[in-house]
Amino acid sequence: MSGHSKWNNIKRKKEKTDGAKAAIFTKMAREIAVAVKEGGGPDPANNGKLRDVIAKAKANNVPNDNIARAVKKASDDDKTNYESILYEGYGPSGVAVMVETLTDNRNRTASNVRHAFDKYGASLGTTGCVSFLFTKKGVLVIEAEGRDEDAVMEDCFDVGAEDFEVSEEFMQITTDPANLHDVREALEAKGYNFISADVQYLPSTTVALSAEDDLKRMGQLLDFLEEDEDVQNFWHNLENEEDLDR
Repeated sequence: MSGHSKWNNIKRKKEKTDGAKAAIFTKMAREIAVAVKEGGGPDPANNGKLRDVIAKAKANNVPNDNIARAVKKASDDDKTNYESILYEGYGPSGVAVMVETLTDNRNRTASNVRHAFDKYGASLGTTGCVSFLFTKKGVLVIEAEGRDEDAVMEDCFDVGAEDFEVSEEFMQITTDPANLHDVREALEAKGYNFISADVQYLPSTTVALSAEDDLKRMGQLLDFLEEDEDVQNFWHNLENEEDLDR
């Protein structure tokens, strides 16, 4: 993936659209509910999965009151069950797209995702059709301003990070997905705050779009996915995301 596109993608996630900001509270509440039920209860001190989700919520600027309400609701015998479903498909001109959802209504979610792909010149595929083009990694991003690159890199490798990359604005740390929790907590103990820290699918190859219509439709597809409350995350292998008409 080209460096410029990757950093542009981080900036886009940081500067979410208004619709995406409105949806993020619902998305995070769902992740908190799953973490409480599957991770061992409502106490983050005893539930590492919940600690990770709370850290992610804070990185997404979810207020502490909202986090507390979500934890309480999940621990008050909430009967809602959420299912994680991963969709794979092709955007305009064959851009590979992966969509991670968390839903209490499989039919609604499948219909919405399929509608988005159909509407914006994309097509859903079968399981495995594009996932082989991605590698699953733990990814942490911090602000580069005011940081000494060599010192940060040393701290990252000291706590078990696999890779370290830097731009003018951001520093990205990559880990084995199984080590994301430990690396994040070790770096937090060293005083680091994160723009994001979660498991992602990183593309091994990329494609570029040049046609104006393709760029417009790809931008519309990503905006739709960003604002859909059932969609927790999505990834693609578009190289020139900075050229999208959004």
